[in-house]
Amino acid sequence: MKKTLLFFLFTGFSLFLAGCAQKVSIKALEPAEVDRASQTKKITVASFDHDKVGLANKIEANLAGFRIDNQKYFTIVSRGDFDTIINEQKLQNSGLIETSTVIEVGNLIGAQAIISGNVGRVSSSDTNYYENRTRCADSKCKEVVKYNVGCVKRVVTLSAELKMVDIEVGDIIYADTMSKVASYYHCSDDSRTIPSPESAGQNLASSIANDFTFKLTPHYRYFDVVLLEDPDLDYTDEQERLLEVSIEYIKQKRYDKAEKFLFDLIDTTGGQSYVAFYNLGVVKEAEGQYEEAREYYEKADTLMVKPVPEISQAYLRIQSLIAKHEITQAQIQR
Repeated sequence: MKKTLLFFLFTGFSLFLAGCAQKVSIKALEPAEVDRASQTKKITVASFDHDKVGLANKIEANLAGFRIDNQKYFTIVSRGDFDTIINEQKLQNSGLIETSTVIEVGNLIGAQAIISGNVGRVSSSDTNYYENRTRCADSKCKEVVKYNVGCVKRVVTLSAELKMVDIEVGDIIYADTMSKVASYYHCSDDSRTIPSPESAGQNLASSIANDFTFKLTPHYRYFDVVLLEDPDLDYTDEQERLLEVSIEYIKQKRYDKAEKFLFDLIDTTGGQSYVAFYNLGVVKEAEGQYEEAREYYEKADTLMVKPVPEISQAYLRIQSLIAKHEITQAQIQR
């Protein structure tokens, strides 16, 4: 019984320590899901069919405003030029434009790709129901009274067919039907209000536009990385101080200072501390210096006497980050 109790106490304490582990937040730029979109940076967004929620405008604004390191990612060709050509050439614009029309108009306005779409009707349905409440029956609340209040649940949906066509090649870069659903609740005794179907439809259109933009563009991913804070060797008091101070600087994102103390720790331990090399790898990963980070993680990996989960995870993670970084840089530079 005592052994069982000690086991659970030790396990609980270990989990508590794991939950309190020092971490640093890192961001990494990842490639666009639709790689071919990076090959057609000069685009136009045509007027969408049945677009009562302004989805085309929202997508155009997103793409026009998207920047990487303060540099525009796309160049937007005016939709006015597109519509003018459509009218002058007496071409049929039915929302999801025929590929032949796209090529003809795109060449005339100098676009590399055209995004077209067909927007569905905003669908809204309300359901009435009741919720239980209680209130005091007297001033001292010795008794309570149960009662019901009327409530409404509103479900709003919106879908759209979207297509991006490469003008030069004449084929589809990306096509999808994107749908969004939102639920709203209101009871007669609360201050919540339910948006109108029109207002909710606008919000759903913005959400669809954001998702569509996300697929076409590189984006940052944020994640936490655990720091190693327990010495792996028989540290001296000075070496423990170097480790503690370096971790504090990492948490403050003062990577230059943290690096200095970690190099001192590596020197004083004769380059035998995997903790120092691992934390230095974290510093370089946070700075976006992935090749250097990999070198330090590999060094930490060779110094391990037994498996350390954080180092194994870092080794695999940095390989993935390097591969994605290469793809992302290629997309940006096209």
